[in-house]
Amino acid sequence: MKSDSHNLALFGGEKTLDRDFKLYEPIGKEELEAATEVIKSGVLSKFLGCWHPDFYGGPQVKKFEEDCCDHFGVKHAVTVNSWTSGLVAAVGAIGIEPGDEIIVSPWTMCASATAILHWNAIPIFADIDPQTFCIDLQSIKDNLTSKTKAIMTIDIFGHPSDNHAIKSFALANNLKLISDCAQSPYSFDNNHRAGTISDIGGYSLNYHKHIHTGEGGILVTDDNQLADRLRLIRNHAEAVVEGMNITDLTNMLGHNFRLGEIECAIGQEQLKKLSRLVSSRQLVAAKLTSGLKTLSGLNTPYLRPGCTHSYYVYPITLDLRTIRCTRERIVQALIAEGLSPDLFMVGYSNIHLLPVYQKKQAYGTNGFPWSESFTRKDISYSKGICPVAEDLHDRTFLGIEMCLFELNDQDIHDIIKSFKKVWDNLPLLSQ
Repeated sequence: MKSDSHNLALFGGEKTLDRDFKLYEPIGKEELEAATEVIKSGVLSKFLGCWHPDFYGGPQVKKFEEDCCDHFGVKHAVTVNSWTSGLVAAVGAIGIEPGDEIIVSPWTMCASATAILHWNAIPIFADIDPQTFCIDLQSIKDNLTSKTKAIMTIDIFGHPSDNHAIKSFALANNLKLISDCAQSPYSFDNNHRAGTISDIGGYSLNYHKHIHTGEGGILVTDDNQLADRLRLIRNHAEAVVEGMNITDLTNMLGHNFRLGEIECAIGQEQLKKLSRLVSSRQLVAAKLTSGLKTLSGLNTPYLRPGCTHSYYVYPITLDLRTIRCTRERIVQALIAEGLSPDLFMVGYSNIHLLPVYQKKQAYGTNGFPWSESFTRKDISYSKGICPVAEDLHDRTFLGIEMCLFELNDQDIHDIIKSFKKVWDNLPLLSQ
């Protein structure tokens, strides 16, 4: 098609579409009925923050956790009131000490690293693989020090981290492995469920995930001792350890990270839908790839052999040398064609560049914990330590939000049509 300034809506042409996409909504009548039954029972929570049979919660909590054990194929599932709470509990449960270092990706939501700071440990940022966007094993190796005690992998956008290789490295170096699988609740790596290879894994139940209870999270582990410690940190550990005859008081400072009965009743119904809901995202992703893969300079999602992808986000990278246009200009043109700004994730995250790390100030005014004698003094968070993640964020990454909209075939057709229209007019956008 011949490039013409009137083709693009950005330059006065007709829009490709003029409608809003339907919002993604996995909650149905089953969840309404389940929540109603809990309300009728009058038992909205049954947790007690002391050593008592109700220390473990009420019937819906216990049932949801049993269902999660079956669904994820693990010995223990521990529900929490948010995945942030889950990460805090996971880091505490592995026995981390102040000044210990945990290697983590910068290409993630900030809670992955602040959960480390919560225990006065130190996040050390390793770069990511440019195709999967997950933490890179070689960069983990490059950041290993005598103070490293654990690795936290993040299955970003729904693609599993290379946890088989990373777990082998962790075992060889006496390190614990935590997997943040907030976005990959039904992803597999060579028939292993995401999150189940690690010492502790887990999933988010936040409202914009594949399944949700409004807020919430699920921790999974096959380690009996770690499971006990997760439950203690969840529910006022310091008040319970004596009654449970716990003698190792490391990080036995508890919280109220408890998920309620209504949320767990909803969670039971959501869990039944998980495979179907993820499959629907995978089908949308396959159709997008089929339509976009021929566009020069646009790279559709990579899938590591043996893996499946949950497609929380459909990740695209741009070859700017080929398209000779900025990412921001392309997004501007796509939005002008009628696509919602909310459909796009322009860049993602470089959390090592947040003020808390740039100023090395978390608790109080004196730079704690970095200022303390137990912390290594040559830690750098300067721009340049994670060049792959930084370039993706600054220039080349463009995501399509898969868990915000319920995209039907017409929507997918119009998204692809909009991209092709923009690509046909790339020379105009570069002027």
